[in-house]
Amino acid sequence: MAAEIVNPRSDNDAGAEQESGAEPLDSFDPAFALHRGGKMAVQATVPVRDKEDLSLAYTPGVAKVCSAIAEQPDLVHDYTWKSSVVAVVTDGTAVLGLGDIGPEASLPVMEGKAILFKQFGGVDAVPIALNCTDTDDIVETVVRLAPSFGGVNLEDISAPRCFEIERRLQERLDIPVFHDDQHGTAVVTLAALRNAARLSGRTLGELRAVISGAGAAGVAIARMLVEAGIGDVAVTDRKGVVSADRDDLTPVKQELAGFTNKGGLSGSLEAALSGADVFIGVSGGTVPEPAVASMAEGAFVFAMANPNPEVHPEVAHKYAAVVATGRSDFPNQINNVLAFPGIFAGALQVRASRITEGMKLAAAEALASVVGDDLAADYVIPSPFDERVAPAVTAAVAAAARAEGVARR
Repeated sequence: MAAEIVNPRSDNDAGAEQESGAEPLDSFDPAFALHRGGKMAVQATVPVRDKEDLSLAYTPGVAKVCSAIAEQPDLVHDYTWKSSVVAVVTDGTAVLGLGDIGPEASLPVMEGKAILFKQFGGVDAVPIALNCTDTDDIVETVVRLAPSFGGVNLEDISAPRCFEIERRLQERLDIPVFHDDQHGTAVVTLAALRNAARLSGRTLGELRAVISGAGAAGVAIARMLVEAGIGDVAVTDRKGVVSADRDDLTPVKQELAGFTNKGGLSGSLEAALSGADVFIGVSGGTVPEPAVASMAEGAFVFAMANPNPEVHPEVAHKYAAVVATGRSDFPNQINNVLAFPGIFAGALQVRASRITEGMKLAAAEALASVVGDDLAADYVIPSPFDERVAPAVTAAVAAAARAEGVARR
């Protein structure tokens, strides 16, 4: 299979629009023009030009391969596409900044994810939008689909269900299951923070961070920062700092309170930011300028909400030494595409049974290392179009998988 940009508009399509009297959307919006007919196609990797080709690609030749796999199941990795293809699975409940828009409306995003897998990691991917939102239904459906795939990328599934879905799927499957909204964001954030700290001559252990947002991304970033040795990190939700003394916490937030906020902070986000070294925004909303001004000298502001950062870069630059956003029109874009293609490429390369914390940390370190001696305040994270990114992440993840005993070749 190959993912490619296509625009297969047919005369019938145009005729239908003309008959309806509506002007085609793609006549005035290039986004619609690009998406007409979808952004992907399936392409054969072997020719079927004549009777001999047909007999090898299909019956009777295919029967020999099927029989061999039935006798030795591991051969499926060598003689099918399984070891090089990922299922991109969603239920459409938490799509980009659009929210719960349903499975059909989520498909353009899933197609986009699939072509990014191919473009940046050489990994084939299939978008699968499920018409169910119940946790049990999603888990059972993906388990039944899993024999066709070498990995599962969960996408745009709302919290807190996404945590349980990922956990249960990884327990039941022997292929990598990765919720990119959590872990991809965390890997890229850690890489950028490592380089920001290096630029300022500090270590992660000397930093106190505040994360705005206790959803999928916020929880994963907090966990990864703790794993990486951050000095302290507090996470805030709509009601303030997630702390053990609150009686309104979900089970996920109770666990979060157990491994964050060593300083025992309470109260609002604004109060927590006073004297903080790092702000990480994954929630939307707006942080008042006085709160940003109250941060420590030489602070880092990673305001990653799209399309409107929690702190506009013009404001952040008044007080922060390093500023990052989730947008491509500002320097230092925290973009998941820097992580997930290489992470899956590395995991598939060694037929890993799972993606471990060590593999994610290795991905972050490799991504940070790409910047090298070019490190600057406006360059703490490489561009997605830097051709060194995916190979570096792939190699680091594969090596970590072998070191942690989850590689099978």
